[in-house]
Amino acid sequence: MGLGLGPFELVLIFFVMLLLFGAKRLPELANGMGKGIRDFKRALNGVDEQSIQANAQQNYLAQPAVPVQGATVAGEPLAVEGEPRRLS
Repeated sequence: MGLGLGPFELVLIFFVMLLLFGAKRLPELANGMGKGIRDFKRALNGVDEQSIQANAQQNYLAQPAVPVQGATVAGEPLAVEGEPRRLS
């Protein structure tokens, strides 16, 4: 196995951790370690919750407005993008 640890050493380490923290705390500790590693990897890649939200908001604002069929402004129909607007 990696780091020169055999099966006996791993069982011994697990047994010591079980004695130190108890059976109830081990899953909580493992869950916390997993979240910490995940957050660390995201930070290395430059991805965090704020950048995800900012990117989603930027994509939302960058979407072109789709005109509604038959919509009018001041009694005149809206011009579709690329279509010239009539001047009266």
